[in-house]
Amino acid sequence: MVAVPQPQPISPQQSSNAGTFELIQGSLSARRAARHSPLLAGLHRVADGGLLGVFAAVLLLSGLTLHWQHRWTLAFRQLELTRALTHRLTESTAMLERHLLEHSRVPKRMVPTTVANLLYLDKPGAVVPQGEPDHLTMLGSLIEHPIKNGY
Repeated sequence: MVAVPQPQPISPQQSSNAGTFELIQGSLSARRAARHSPLLAGLHRVADGGLLGVFAAVLLLSGLTLHWQHRWTLAFRQLELTRALTHRLTESTAMLERHLLEHSRVPKRMVPTTVANLLYLDKPGAVVPQGEPDHLTMLGSLIEHPIKNGY
Protein backbone atom coordinates (compact mmCIF):
# COMPACT_ATOMS: atom_id res chain seq x y z
CA MET A 1 0.00 0.00 0.00
CA VAL A 2 1.20 3.51 -0.87
CA ALA A 3 0.41 6.58 1.19
CA VAL A 4 -1.07 9.34 -0.92
CA PRO A 5 -2.05 12.69 0.61
CA GLN A 6 -5.69 13.44 0.34
CA PRO A 7 -6.69 16.89 -0.95
CA GLN A 8 -8.31 18.93 1.74
CA PRO A 9 -11.33 21.01 0.96
CA ILE A 10 -10.47 24.75 0.61
CA SER A 11 -13.06 27.45 0.88
CA PRO A 12 -13.67 29.43 -2.36
CA GLN A 13 -12.38 32.68 -0.81
CA GLN A 14 -9.07 31.12 0.24
CA SER A 15 -8.58 29.45 -3.12
CA SER A 16 -9.03 32.74 -5.05
CA ASN A 17 -6.53 34.58 -2.79
CA ALA A 18 -3.97 31.79 -3.04
CA GLY A 19 -4.34 31.57 -6.81
CA THR A 20 -3.85 35.30 -7.26
CA PHE A 21 -0.78 35.29 -5.04
CA GLU A 22 0.74 32.36 -6.92
CA LEU A 23 0.05 34.07 -10.25
CA ILE A 24 1.65 37.35 -9.12
CA GLN A 25 4.61 35.59 -7.54
CA GLY A 26 5.22 33.53 -10.64
CA SER A 27 4.93 36.43 -13.08
CA LEU A 28 7.28 38.74 -11.16
CA SER A 29 10.03 36.18 -10.70
CA ALA A 30 13.25 37.67 -12.10
CA ARG A 31 14.99 34.31 -12.24
CA ARG A 32 12.19 32.73 -14.24
CA ALA A 33 12.20 35.66 -16.71
CA ALA A 34 16.00 35.46 -16.99
CA ARG A 35 15.82 31.74 -17.79
CA HIS A 36 13.10 32.11 -20.39
CA SER A 37 14.41 35.27 -22.09
CA PRO A 38 17.91 36.49 -21.16
CA LEU A 39 17.71 39.44 -23.57
CA LEU A 40 14.48 40.68 -22.01
CA ALA A 41 15.95 40.26 -18.52
CA GLY A 42 18.99 42.31 -19.56
CA LEU A 43 16.73 45.05 -20.90
CA HIS A 44 14.82 45.03 -17.61
CA ARG A 45 18.06 45.46 -15.67
CA VAL A 46 19.13 48.33 -17.91
CA ALA A 47 15.71 49.98 -17.53
CA ASP A 48 15.81 49.55 -13.74
CA GLY A 49 19.32 51.06 -13.58
CA GLY A 50 18.23 53.95 -15.79
CA LEU A 51 15.20 54.62 -13.60
CA LEU A 52 17.35 54.61 -10.48
CA GLY A 53 19.78 57.02 -12.17
CA VAL A 54 16.95 59.34 -13.21
CA PHE A 55 15.51 59.21 -9.69
CA ALA A 56 18.91 60.08 -8.19
CA ALA A 57 19.35 62.95 -10.69
CA VAL A 58 15.88 64.30 -9.85
CA LEU A 59 16.70 64.19 -6.14
CA LEU A 60 20.02 65.95 -6.72
CA LEU A 61 18.52 68.67 -8.90
CA SER A 62 15.63 69.18 -6.46
CA GLY A 63 18.11 69.64 -3.63
CA LEU A 64 20.19 72.09 -5.65
CA THR A 65 17.07 74.00 -6.68
CA LEU A 66 15.93 74.35 -3.09
CA HIS A 67 19.42 75.38 -1.99
CA TRP A 68 19.76 78.11 -4.64
CA GLN A 69 16.21 79.30 -4.04
CA HIS A 70 17.09 79.75 -0.37
CA ARG A 71 20.30 81.62 -1.28
CA TRP A 72 18.38 83.86 -3.71
CA THR A 73 15.78 84.61 -1.02
CA LEU A 74 18.49 85.65 1.43
CA ALA A 75 20.18 87.86 -1.17
CA PHE A 76 16.87 89.47 -2.11
CA ARG A 77 16.08 90.23 1.54
CA GLN A 78 19.50 91.83 1.88
CA LEU A 79 18.86 93.86 -1.29
CA GLU A 80 15.52 95.09 0.07
CA LEU A 81 17.16 96.04 3.37
CA THR A 82 19.92 97.89 1.50
CA ARG A 83 17.34 99.77 -0.57
CA ALA A 84 15.41 100.76 2.55
CA LEU A 85 18.57 101.96 4.29
CA THR A 86 19.66 103.88 1.18
CA HIS A 87 16.27 105.58 1.05
CA ARG A 88 16.50 106.50 4.74
CA LEU A 89 20.03 107.85 4.24
CA THR A 90 18.88 109.98 1.29
CA GLU A 91 16.00 111.37 3.34
CA SER A 92 18.31 112.13 6.27
CA THR A 93 20.78 113.89 3.99
CA ALA A 94 18.00 115.98 2.47
CA MET A 95 16.74 116.95 5.93
CA LEU A 96 20.24 117.97 7.03
CA GLU A 97 20.79 120.02 3.87
CA ARG A 98 17.44 121.74 4.32
CA HIS A 99 18.23 122.52 7.96
CA LEU A 100 21.69 123.90 7.10
CA LEU A 101 20.30 126.03 4.28
CA GLU A 102 17.59 127.47 6.52
CA HIS A 103 20.04 128.40 9.28
CA SER A 104 22.83 129.60 7.05
CA ARG A 105 23.25 133.20 5.95
CA VAL A 106 25.45 132.51 2.93
CA PRO A 107 22.68 131.65 0.44
CA LYS A 108 21.01 135.04 1.06
CA ARG A 109 24.13 136.82 -0.18
CA MET A 110 24.35 134.71 -3.31
CA VAL A 111 22.74 135.78 -6.54
CA PRO A 112 20.67 133.51 -8.73
CA THR A 113 22.54 131.83 -11.55
CA THR A 114 22.03 133.42 -14.94
CA VAL A 115 23.92 133.27 -18.20
CA ALA A 116 25.34 136.75 -17.60
CA ASN A 117 26.76 135.73 -14.20
CA LEU A 118 28.59 132.62 -15.45
CA LEU A 119 32.37 132.61 -15.66
CA TYR A 120 34.04 130.30 -18.14
CA LEU A 121 37.46 129.03 -17.14
CA ASP A 122 40.04 127.51 -19.43
CA LYS A 123 40.78 123.84 -19.05
CA PRO A 124 43.75 123.37 -16.74
CA GLY A 125 46.94 122.15 -18.37
CA ALA A 126 48.01 118.56 -18.11
CA VAL A 127 49.78 117.77 -14.89
CA VAL A 128 53.37 116.76 -15.52
CA PRO A 129 54.08 113.61 -13.54
CA GLN A 130 57.06 113.91 -11.28
CA GLY A 131 59.84 111.36 -11.43
CA GLU A 132 59.96 108.44 -9.07
CA PRO A 133 60.68 109.42 -5.48
CA ASP A 134 64.13 108.62 -4.19
CA HIS A 135 63.52 105.82 -1.71
CA LEU A 136 67.02 105.91 -0.26
CA THR A 137 66.70 109.60 0.64
CA MET A 138 63.33 108.94 2.23
CA LEU A 139 64.73 106.05 4.31
CA GLY A 140 67.70 108.21 5.32
CA SER A 141 65.39 110.95 6.57
CA LEU A 142 63.48 108.37 8.63
CA ILE A 143 66.67 107.11 10.24
CA GLU A 144 67.73 110.62 11.31
CA HIS A 145 64.62 111.04 13.47
CA PRO A 146 64.91 109.00 16.65
CA ILE A 147 61.98 106.78 17.59
CA LYS A 148 60.67 107.40 21.09
CA ASN A 149 60.59 104.47 23.48
CA GLY A 150 57.17 102.99 24.05
CA TYR A 151 55.89 103.66 20.57
